[in-house]
Amino acid sequence: MGNPEIIAAIATPPGQGGIGVIRISGNNLQRLAEAILGKLPKPRNASLNNFLDTNGHVIDQGIALYFPAPNSYTGEDVLELQGHGGPAIMNLLLNQCLAAGARLAQPGEFTLRAYLNNKMDLVQAESVADIIEASTAQGARCAIHSLQGHFSTRIEELVGALTTLRMLIEAIIDFPEEEIDNLQALQIKDRLNSIHKQLAQVLASAQQGKLLQEGIKVVLIGQPNVGKSSLLNQLAEDDIAIVTEIPGTTRDTIQQTIKIEGIPIHVIDTAGLRETEDIVEQKGIERTHAAIKNADMIIRLIDCQQPTKHTKKDESWSYPPTDKPTITVYNKIDLCAETKTPKIEEKENSISIYVSAKTGAGITLLRKKLLECIGWQYNTAGEGLFTARQRHLEALTKAQLHLENAQEYTKNEYQLELLAEELKLSQNALSSITGQLTADDLLGEIFSHFCIGK
Repeated sequence: MGNPEIIAAIATPPGQGGIGVIRISGNNLQRLAEAILGKLPKPRNASLNNFLDTNGHVIDQGIALYFPAPNSYTGEDVLELQGHGGPAIMNLLLNQCLAAGARLAQPGEFTLRAYLNNKMDLVQAESVADIIEASTAQGARCAIHSLQGHFSTRIEELVGALTTLRMLIEAIIDFPEEEIDNLQALQIKDRLNSIHKQLAQVLASAQQGKLLQEGIKVVLIGQPNVGKSSLLNQLAEDDIAIVTEIPGTTRDTIQQTIKIEGIPIHVIDTAGLRETEDIVEQKGIERTHAAIKNADMIIRLIDCQQPTKHTKKDESWSYPPTDKPTITVYNKIDLCAETKTPKIEEKENSISIYVSAKTGAGITLLRKKLLECIGWQYNTAGEGLFTARQRHLEALTKAQLHLENAQEYTKNEYQLELLAEELKLSQNALSSITGQLTADDLLGEIFSHFCIGK
């Protein structure tokens, strides 16, 4: 990359700890190392050093590690100072690094430099943040798979296959007078179908990986006192929400992340939906509607003792929008004379589950059905998956669309130019995932979400 600037940052979390780390990266760290350590440490050897201020006074004592370019995380010279993890000590040491010629690193700048210096591709760079942010063990393993290049390898295989196919078609277009085999003889259709099948498999794996990494938002809605807070407590296996017999107890949204089969489910308990003159409760209901708007899925609770209580007058308050996947939960079966046993009823466009949020009956059925509705495949169990982000899914979907267009153009040899163009567009979409074709503004957006020091 050839960036002359030296950057430095605290690479450990804020607060007190046994060890704190200052990371420094740039070209030629000789002068900076001498100012702080009195010398440039021997490469790749941990050595005990005094960390000095401008006047030669000892700030702290700790371990120094030096990684000369290009064999370092960023591809530049990297120096790490491992001292005691108190905030005051870390800030003193960081300020000394800045006084010695470094500047404070921007969020994600160390990993950005690693990407720009070809130490990793864009997918691997994003996986660094995914590892740090992983909320489940399965999600962390998937992020490690991406960092190791599993996702990138699948994309590179698809790009390679498309490149070969484009070469064959371009040859037919550019040299029509030559004796070049036609589409059928070159098995263009079969090759294209094979690529399409591989892409579909990668997209399916990416969708599973995104679920493991990000999970989904599930909103609990219903009229007051139907048991939303009790259901949240059952799903979370903890007393998160206050439960009383008084309708309208929940005045604001309460969010709790639970884990089902390693999938983070962000469950949001909401204020009961009803007509009310209470200003505070009205504000809570407004937030309920906002939560519904941003939800990925809705669980609508009904008291099974009064299943017909929802009149036309209440319908606009009680029924979720039709564009959200919805599970209707009939609660309080322990008090219902007709339905005492948990069960699932599925019709063409509806799913109903009978549970007791008080006793826990039927909660296991609800957990399993939640995973089925979001598309989680039980047999994967996180093995062989990799993390994926929304931009990856959008690029894969775009590539798939162009491949499907290309398949239509194989039906007529007079449409070879259109076929070649669709293959090119599909290849470009895939290349944007690993960063081979990526705009600078996208890089800024991606790395701005990293923590400082990574």
